[in-house]
Amino acid sequence: MQEMNKDEAAFKGYTQHFLEALWELDPDRGTMNGYDKYDSVLLVPSAGYRDKITKFCKVETDSLLRYDPNTLNDANKIDFQLIQNELQRMQWEVQSLKDYEWNPNTYNIISTFAHILNENYAPLDKRLRNFYEKMENIPAYYKEAEKQIKNPVPELTSLTIEQLTGGVTVFENDFADSLKKTKIADATKKQMLARAKLSADAIKSFTDWLGKLKSVKPRSFRLGQNLYQDKFKYEIQSSLTAQQTFNAATERKRLLHREMIKLSKQLWPKYFGKADMPKDSPMLVGKMIDTLSAKHVKPDQFQSAIQNLIPKLTDFVKTKNLLTQDASKPLIVRKEPAYMAGVAGASVSSPGPYDKNGNTYFNVGSLTGWTPQRAESYLREYNQYMLQILCIHEAIPGHYTQLVYSNKTPSLVKSVLENGAMIEGWAVYGEEMMLDAGYGNNEPEMRLMWYKWNLRSVCNTILDYSVHANNMTKEQAIKLLTQEAFQQQAEAEGKWKRVSVSSVQLTSYYTGYKEITDLRDAYKKQMGEKYSVKDFNEKFLSYGSAPVKFIKELMLAKKKDAAK
Repeated sequence: MQEMNKDEAAFKGYTQHFLEALWELDPDRGTMNGYDKYDSVLLVPSAGYRDKITKFCKVETDSLLRYDPNTLNDANKIDFQLIQNELQRMQWEVQSLKDYEWNPNTYNIISTFAHILNENYAPLDKRLRNFYEKMENIPAYYKEAEKQIKNPVPELTSLTIEQLTGGVTVFENDFADSLKKTKIADATKKQMLARAKLSADAIKSFTDWLGKLKSVKPRSFRLGQNLYQDKFKYEIQSSLTAQQTFNAATERKRLLHREMIKLSKQLWPKYFGKADMPKDSPMLVGKMIDTLSAKHVKPDQFQSAIQNLIPKLTDFVKTKNLLTQDASKPLIVRKEPAYMAGVAGASVSSPGPYDKNGNTYFNVGSLTGWTPQRAESYLREYNQYMLQILCIHEAIPGHYTQLVYSNKTPSLVKSVLENGAMIEGWAVYGEEMMLDAGYGNNEPEMRLMWYKWNLRSVCNTILDYSVHANNMTKEQAIKLLTQEAFQQQAEAEGKWKRVSVSSVQLTSYYTGYKEITDLRDAYKKQMGEKYSVKDFNEKFLSYGSAPVKFIKELMLAKKKDAAK
């Protein structure tokens, strides 16, 4: 027993060393996790830097394998597996994926600079000086990026130009505005602003270069079967393969269609009286959803409607005793920053594990400048029912709640090497859990719309796998989303853009949801009469953002002393 304690202590020491070495290797990643020691450092992405990554992976793998995971407690065993997976993933990215050659968006560094500027984890003067020092390498950084990019994907090139063009205001305006709030000497301010201008010019020069870059045969955004399967393995860390997950999603889609047909038949007389019901089932469901979708907010009320929903969701969770919320961690609803635009309409940004008192933001995409037709299509998608489900997913008890819990876990490794499928899966699980607790007054309309929303997660998986591994065309994708998932044209077009600039991430929603609900059912069976929703939720969340397959091993373990 004494020897095991030694192993535990030694391994804990190793995890601290690993994270410190990781932040030194990747300062930007450290900053985004709330670790500010290397905030002033910007490393140039050269071939020599990639050699450092490869060497790091080999050295750290050797160090990790000195420990026998069988001698570690359950919590440390998970950390061992997470570190091992991360080292394999990093090496695979450099040696096999090679996205530094074809994805210009890997060189979008603006979010890190915006983080330093906007988050109050250190005095403003200190953060601005770090910002200033970090800017020194920006011209060299983008000159090197031009050397590394070989045959960029057109869709990723366009996204990068869009995000950098919008985000350059961080250097042109925001930095100067922040400087005005300090007592830094005017001569020093002038020097700092001059570097900010050089930085902005370097970024604009890079976007100009990207815009003029021509390729006779540009690389497809599709990953292909082999790269896709590997990326799924490293990023999702599921007990299922990509193909098995796709098969399960296809089966789930059939089940949801059956349930939606039942509810549409039930609701038909309420909305259409004695009018003939369509014999074609998809047409019936589509007409029912289309009718319900007409109830939505006005374009200029989109953000305020979200702000008004947050306290209602908080009260419901408390009243129904679904889990304990931390009132000391406020959620701030804000307009989506320009450097994040172009991928998703709503998202949550959480403080890193080293910055536990940082702000959590609910980023809401703006409809400003949209044509009335496009805005109407978007708002019909996010109608009065869907907007509530969106807020459950993104905020309470979804991402915001889960990430607050995650930042409390004793293991930094689980917070840093967070599992996207667990995070997204929890948000999807949370939607169904709220409805099962009576949210929406058990109205069939709300349940029908949730089925449609859940169908979105399911079809995200089908779409992502079909596009990247099976060459699904845009026409086939739009048909899947509009006719089989009952989505608005604007939503379907937006999803096509997203699948063309990302891969695997879209599968995380359904994969995590399936694994969590399977675990919940098994845990419920094991606990019998002692089972409670609150107990399951809080126990599950206590393990941090670890892959569900690892949490499952702990929660279903017979031994009562399983460590968290």
